[in-house]
Amino acid sequence: MQELAPNPALSAIQRSLLDAVKVRTAAQVLARNALTAHFQPIVQIRSGEIVAHEALARGPSDSPLQTPDALFAAARAESLSDELEEKCIRQAIKCWAPQQLGSRLFLNLSARALVAIVETNSIHGLLQALQAASVSPASLVIEITEHEQVADMLRLIAAADGLRARGLRFALDDFGEGRSSLRLWAELRPEYVKIDKYFIHELDANAVKVQTLRGIRRFAETFNTLLVAEGIETAGELQAVRDLGIDFGQGYFLGRPAALAARAISEAGGLVIQSARVAVLPEMTRTTGPEFTVGRLCVPVPPIDPMRTVDEVAKLFATDPALRAVALVEGDRPVGLLNRQTFVDGYARPYFKELYGRKPCLQLANKDPLLLEKHVGLEGMTAVLTSPDQRYLTEGFIVVDGGRYAGIGTGEQLVRVVTEVRIEAARHANPLTFLPGNIPISEHIERLLHGRAPFVACYADLNNFKPFNDHYGYWRGDEMIRLVARTILSHCDAKQDFVGHVGGDDFVILFQSENWEARCRQIISSFGEEAKQLFDADAVENGGIDAEDRYGVMRFFPLTSLSIGAVPIAAGAFAKPEQVASAAALAKHKAKQERLGLSIEATATAAVREQDGSTLPFETDIHSLGYG
Repeated sequence: MQELAPNPALSAIQRSLLDAVKVRTAAQVLARNALTAHFQPIVQIRSGEIVAHEALARGPSDSPLQTPDALFAAARAESLSDELEEKCIRQAIKCWAPQQLGSRLFLNLSARALVAIVETNSIHGLLQALQAASVSPASLVIEITEHEQVADMLRLIAAADGLRARGLRFALDDFGEGRSSLRLWAELRPEYVKIDKYFIHELDANAVKVQTLRGIRRFAETFNTLLVAEGIETAGELQAVRDLGIDFGQGYFLGRPAALAARAISEAGGLVIQSARVAVLPEMTRTTGPEFTVGRLCVPVPPIDPMRTVDEVAKLFATDPALRAVALVEGDRPVGLLNRQTFVDGYARPYFKELYGRKPCLQLANKDPLLLEKHVGLEGMTAVLTSPDQRYLTEGFIVVDGGRYAGIGTGEQLVRVVTEVRIEAARHANPLTFLPGNIPISEHIERLLHGRAPFVACYADLNNFKPFNDHYGYWRGDEMIRLVARTILSHCDAKQDFVGHVGGDDFVILFQSENWEARCRQIISSFGEEAKQLFDADAVENGGIDAEDRYGVMRFFPLTSLSIGAVPIAAGAFAKPEQVASAAALAKHKAKQERLGLSIEATATAAVREQDGSTLPFETDIHSLGYG
């Protein structure tokens, strides 16, 4: 029987199918040299230039181990993690060498594998591979991954120092995900830190993430570290990352991983980076201060036994002039409070010492003092301030922990702390409208000026609001102010236009919308119609109300309306937020004085005043803009 000649094409297909079936373990991937590398660009945010690529390992395309997650999971299960990581680095260098673009190459390596490579002298083989591929060690950045806590920090730092001496640099991967990130950052001092994609996802709509990135940036400035935002997938995320001052970015929106390294970022990414438009970053509402508790006011004054005599207490107060009050405690439970001034006034009365000197001090104490748990926060303290019982202002109060005596607090402390925290909170977010306050307004103007983005600064203020407030009361006055906020917000583009509440009936709008003038006129018109609902029918019919003016004279005031002063700000027209604020305040003043509704100050005029060095009107900072 004649033997059939083998079919080369069929053999190739058979071998391919056989390989696909067989390559199911990490050991097989390593044995067959079946690894490939893809490269994802890392982009300098301000310029849009690709400055580096990250090498990403890939298994066989027709294998269940194609993705990095599956591949490394298999390697861990087979105790081949270190061997796989070293092989991935060698393969990345081999694939990178023919297409070097003059940029850096980021290579992933776990802390454990890094130490193993250095301590087993495998590094010499890698350096030889670099030399053979004509790749400079100075172009490499070792990106330390954090899938587990670093077990031996000293060994890791020693290994890293050895590689730094050869010109390599380091990056810390997925910052914010691992348990030892902050310590590793401080100890390793990497040249780069890559921010975990969790913090970038929907960053443009998440105030907590915005604040987190601001904090990370402060760390980076302290350690002289460059930041890379990972996982940028939308235009909004890229714009927010750019305007927060993050150095570099990486993600699908900028460029996807590919076998051939990208030479330019995506067209969509380039358009966002080149745009002069500044992101309107969400702000955290800070109307309360949960970190401020009664415990912060507690002074650990030693208590006394309620059976101690009045004479003994008199000596105690005489010995310690700073003692404002003393608590009477049975066991660990307070039963009374003796205020210094009240006690001294009584003790000084004629025959008082003779009558009461040897009697227990409890009979002179307030047996029903104000008790505040040490964990009570700002809202609880505010409730005390507004309660009918105001004795604590003179007597003080007792701080307890689970009912047990902890110390003494004074009414003065309570009033001061609540007032200071409320004022500080209002600088960040107005407690009535929850709109951003003075500090976020200033920060946004600074971003606009720094980005040289053209914008329009508007200052909105109510006309005849004080007569309305006096006539109808503060409750309806607050409703009027909230109506202003709702009306402005409803006619602004949340993605482009920033709305802030300076205080009282004063609002700031920073427009990037091109049709800003039409929006301003719609705001004024809509508010005028809606505000009528806050007046009585007779007032609406008459077109106003009779109320006292500032001199106490009754006269007629038209219905409350809204004035807006607007200043188009060209790039370079102003250098500081307070200059913008002053120019907008002048335009607002003109609108109110001349009953214009909307007053627009010419950009050229504002720019000329700045260039000439003339004093700007109402020259002040934005923290003290009026409460007109």
